[in-house]
Amino acid sequence: MIGSDRSNTFLFRLLRGAAARCLLVAVPLGIAPAVVLTSAVPAHAGSYSFQDIIDPLNPTFTQALGINGSGTIAGYGNATTFNGFTLTLPSSFTRLNVPGATGGTQVTGIDAAGDTVGFSISAAAVTSGFANTGGQGGTFTTVFDPPFAFTQLLGISSNGATAAGYWTHDATGLTGQIAGTVSGGPGFASPTFTGINSLLPVNDNSQATGVNDTGEVVGFYQEGPNSLPVFTGFVDKAGLVTPLEFPGATSTQALGVNDLGEIVGDYVTGGVMHGFLDNAGTFTTLDPTGSTATTINGINDSGTVVGFYVNANGSTIGTEGTMVPEPSTWAMMLLGFAGFGFLGYRKARQGKLAA
Repeated sequence: MIGSDRSNTFLFRLLRGAAARCLLVAVPLGIAPAVVLTSAVPAHAGSYSFQDIIDPLNPTFTQALGINGSGTIAGYGNATTFNGFTLTLPSSFTRLNVPGATGGTQVTGIDAAGDTVGFSISAAAVTSGFANTGGQGGTFTTVFDPPFAFTQLLGISSNGATAAGYWTHDATGLTGQIAGTVSGGPGFASPTFTGINSLLPVNDNSQATGVNDTGEVVGFYQEGPNSLPVFTGFVDKAGLVTPLEFPGATSTQALGVNDLGEIVGDYVTGGVMHGFLDNAGTFTTLDPTGSTATTINGINDSGTVVGFYVNANGSTIGTEGTMVPEPSTWAMMLLGFAGFGFLGYRKARQGKLAA
């Protein structure tokens, strides 16, 4: 998020401006089990199983950034000239690129209807947010606040009404980032920009990365170039801002939120970046098998998550994680099935006796 094209180190996000939407880390399609540390309880609890997402046109660099309730994924491939897409697993990629954006397109969010947001880079090297309805042959709308020189949209609510992002007077996007939301979706023909940086602690950079249908906004900020933690996540509920930090981490970025209030993102500890799920204060580490650095960027109301990781070869691999119910959950389900079976047996037996 602060940064320019998601790379292997958290410093990367810090530079997210110049070209790409920056996630602290950076980081193809087969199924790989995930090792997850889970504490307990609320809405979605249990371990996660991950499958890789590999853009066939860009097999060494794919990032999955958003997912809607139908399971359609938004993202992009290619670390140099971004190649946007939407995806229905296992492998139905549909290209989505802003016409004339020779620097590339990143599709960062997708709503329930399939409308998308993101950002693109023009031939003049101007980074602008965009909204799309109707896919590649549909309508692209530039979403840009004229007083500023650089805008990125990083997420959209499920109902399509509001987008999250940031803007700055710095044409490179590296400094003076201001977190905010944009209303007027899903087309955003007449957008209204609302900065939320003034609600945060004094900072050098801030980004709003996700928003849900209730208006809850998540993101992160940087208090200074040498600050610890390097980044601090935040949750904004109706103007009440709460810091979000993974316990013991030196850096935390909140990157997505669903309508249940579940939050995903990444954190750094011991110099290694990990993905996380925060469910009402219960944190779960999410790392696909083989990951050396993980970012989890989006979550839908079913608890399915998307993101990306870096493997041992240095390739950036998209990933989707689905929850595997805990043994106690399976036991409850089996008991339920057994109960239905017993009731069916009793009814059948009673019918025979009556006859």
